[in-house]
Amino acid sequence: MGEAVMSRRAFIVGNWKMNGLGPAGAEIDAISAGAPDGPELLICAPATLIHRLSRRGVAIGGQDCHPKSSGAHTGDISAEMLADAGATAVIVGHSERRADHGETDETVAAKAQAARRAGLTAIICVGETEVERDSGAALDVVARQLDGSVPADASAANTVIAYEPVWAIGTGRTPNAAQIGEVHGVIRDWLKARFGAESDTIRILYGGSMKPANAAEILAIADVDGGLIGGASLKASDFLGIAAQAARLSSP
Repeated sequence: MGEAVMSRRAFIVGNWKMNGLGPAGAEIDAISAGAPDGPELLICAPATLIHRLSRRGVAIGGQDCHPKSSGAHTGDISAEMLADAGATAVIVGHSERRADHGETDETVAAKAQAARRAGLTAIICVGETEVERDSGAALDVVARQLDGSVPADASAANTVIAYEPVWAIGTGRTPNAAQIGEVHGVIRDWLKARFGAESDTIRILYGGSMKPANAAEILAIADVDGGLIGGASLKASDFLGIAAQAARLSSP
């Protein structure tokens, strides 16, 4: 069930969430200066920072977008606006958006379509809560979210899947290798059924308390093609520590 992790180029994505002011550019400069050969790196920054950070040598993404390109939606930001500011990708369906803003799979799919429309890569998040995991429903939940959240016109060129066990985000808890591998294998099988041979190029990220100390173990799991990094992405040294592990695993 699945291939070795580095058969696809490793993708290490930082999600700064609601963190970062102007001086945070120094962290981007440090990431740019220390980036290892091999992995693709991306920082999904607050919208207020995207324009200024996009000129500093590291790819920058957004954390959310509105399904529509424009209109009377006070406080929202469109995928086209993100692209105009310099973003190359956007996270959609993060568990915090699903929980705090009531986003449904249908909403997530519409946002992923908006990302494609604007020429952005959609990083589509799926994952189960602690109650769903403990009840044995984790795999069904992830499959259902994929069914509803990946738009019909998605392609390998504009789609990344991020598995984030909700109960492991920001808690310091991490699923064991067998649990991570099982879910990533189910996602890979779903992608193969949906996209056929093209699915071999779609990357699946693991998001949930990844840090330099455990990155090597997690990134070595089949079908883990990178990480969606929260707290550890706020410091260049931690983020680069994870990227270095990805580079080591991908080297011949």
